[in-house]
Amino acid sequence: MYSLSQLRRGLSNPNLFFRELNRLYHRRLNTRSYNTSGVDIFKEDWDNLLILDACRYDMFEEHADLPGQFESRQSRSSSTREFLKANFQGRDLLDTVYVTANPQLYRHRDWLDVQFHEVRHIWQQEGWDDKYQTVMPETTTEHAIEAAAEHPDKRLIVHYIQPHYPFLIDEEVGFDNSQLFLKPDEAASWDEVMKGILEVDRSSLWEAYITTLKRALPSVKDLINNIEGKSVITSDHGNMVGERASPFPIREWGHPRGIYTKELVKVPWLVVDGERREILVEEQVETESKIADDIVEERLKDLGYK
Repeated sequence: MYSLSQLRRGLSNPNLFFRELNRLYHRRLNTRSYNTSGVDIFKEDWDNLLILDACRYDMFEEHADLPGQFESRQSRSSSTREFLKANFQGRDLLDTVYVTANPQLYRHRDWLDVQFHEVRHIWQQEGWDDKYQTVMPETTTEHAIEAAAEHPDKRLIVHYIQPHYPFLIDEEVGFDNSQLFLKPDEAASWDEVMKGILEVDRSSLWEAYITTLKRALPSVKDLINNIEGKSVITSDHGNMVGERASPFPIREWGHPRGIYTKELVKVPWLVVDGERREILVEEQVETESKIADDIVEERLKDLGYK
């Protein structure tokens, strides 16, 4: 069911209205809450799962120069929250350590109800870069190497925020992050582009997206070279940059939940073989401390989440 405010919002903008029709199509009239055709990541064979947030298959294929066997998988999700729900919710993962630069698990921890051996939220104060308003990839790698050394008998999931917005760019790229999400005294988002409120040059946006991926890849390679076990590099979902959605062919932007186009759910799956580790289940490490809600919301806003 939709609230009155949701209905008014959809009817006020044709693109949002047709997006919702597309979502109903992909979610089979809301009879499924995620892409049930996608892969369950925990049924795959790996010791280390490295997640590049919002990394498209085609972009990774063209620009990633990493060793390994390159394949693809279909993700269960077109957004991080949906990815966590589809793969983590209600699971006992006491053989796994989750190192994350994305605050979404913490934000939704109550209803996700997942048990890891340990979770390291590196987006907190010590891991946050105030200049770029994100967690830098080398910071994620540093924390992941530490976690792997401390827990050599656990599976490791490392969730990089790149190439997700904010883009790690300089002036030479010709694109400013503020063109997309930041306006004076007002938060904006991909939806502002969708509604036609903000205009961005697609080619400049695409170049900024690629630049951010390239900026992160050396840190990913550094992590692979410093941990043992079989590693897989993948993504939680892709991103649309003005391509036509389906079945209603509106131009789509960002990664709206419940839209399962190939740009959003076809993800890279790069397998890097290594000496396997013995994985053990142990009790949860109680290291998580309470984080103020305003800090969580501020981080999510900086990362482009509404």
